[in-house]
Amino acid sequence: MTERLLLLLNGPNLNLLGTREPEVYGTATLADVERIAREAASAVGYDLRAMQSNHEGALIDAIHAAREDCAGIIVNPGGLTHTSVALRDALTGIALPFAEVHISDIEAREEFRRFSYLADVAAVRVAGQGVAGYAEAVRRLTALIP
Repeated sequence: MTERLLLLLNGPNLNLLGTREPEVYGTATLADVERIAREAASAVGYDLRAMQSNHEGALIDAIHAAREDCAGIIVNPGGLTHTSVALRDALTGIALPFAEVHISDIEAREEFRRFSYLADVAAVRVAGQGVAGYAEAVRRLTALIP
């Protein structure tokens, strides 16, 4: 395992950041998110591999692969937060600490968005801080990694 590598996963529709509902998600793009997370990781001595997919299986495959070379995972599962037991099982199955990140405050949004399949198993949860929440998640997660 590469002790100093983090995996950043962004789920469905996050490729639309910057144009999708800017009143909810802001105007930062996915490239901005990846830069912010990479800079935060670098500041604490980590490298970062980033991936976005609109396909649940591709995200699960990336999680499985992370057990070979990553020390932790930062994940914004998008809508899969509220629907995917399979994503939860993948994250708990590899025994790496992970941070759950949401750009918006999911607790203050529609009722169906308030439930997260990851909430009780995530080492770190960050929500409602905009894209700056990714840097916060990196800092908090890496502080937990021995």
